[in-house]
Amino acid sequence: MRNKNGNIVTSRLVRSYVTSVISISIVLTLVAVAAIFASNAHNVSSYFKENMTVSVILKQSVSEKEAESFADMLLKRDYVKDGRYVSKEEGAEEMKALLGENFLDVFESSPIPVSVDIHLDGKAITPDSLNVIREELKKNVLVEDVVYQETLVEALNSNLRKIGLVTLILILLLTVVSFVLISNTVRLDIYARRFTIHTMSLVGAERSFIARPFVLHSVIEGAVSGVLASGAVLILLASLNSGSGILSVILDNRLIAFSLAGVILLGILICVASAIYVVSKVACFSKDDLYY
Repeated sequence: MRNKNGNIVTSRLVRSYVTSVISISIVLTLVAVAAIFASNAHNVSSYFKENMTVSVILKQSVSEKEAESFADMLLKRDYVKDGRYVSKEEGAEEMKALLGENFLDVFESSPIPVSVDIHLDGKAITPDSLNVIREELKKNVLVEDVVYQETLVEALNSNLRKIGLVTLILILLLTVVSFVLISNTVRLDIYARRFTIHTMSLVGAERSFIARPFVLHSVIEGAVSGVLASGAVLILLASLNSGSGILSVILDNRLIAFSLAGVILLGILICVASAIYVVSKVACFSKDDLYY
């Protein structure tokens, strides 16, 4: 009979522990995802900005040799990340894809100019910086015009600022929610053992002695939950990245590692803090308090 009762108690404790770990892991997974994208906010911003094309259109009279020499010079500028020289033939092919095969039939000669398509450094993608760059390039005798989507630049800067603010608010909310949920989970787990804690208190055990096994249990619980959450996040990122590979370009592996380590530490700290608080509170219970 004692064996049977012991097995029942053990089974309940195991179920309680597994439930606690799963609950904490889910919360920490949400925190980890938000933390990773928040820590990589600069990389995300730069990625979208640096993929915006600025076309430097050269004059019709510019020879191919002059155009190639100008392109080489332009690609050496500090604010230019990369770019490519677009010949008249390549430009015509691109226009055909957009307007159809016969769009040049109405012209006596090809109106397609030679151009250089460049991607700028993310720091240069602001209205003021782009205006300065455009005016500087237009001073060159070979340049006819510098074209880019001004509305896109304004939209990028505005939307990225909003996204950054929303992400920050989300991080704060998730941290508060995670603290509350994890604390409640740990409290319920420890409260279920209030009779044991009260008995230890009655025989003269100090609170530090009573709290020690619960703190150790909480450290393990927080660490296991954090590791499970980290694993879930890595699997999620790998599955999202398997299609396009865009995440491997945007996200910094070091920042991902720091974020996941921080989440594991956060899980341990919240579990330990909750354990110490609840044990101290339960140790002060009177006999009557144990039943409420």
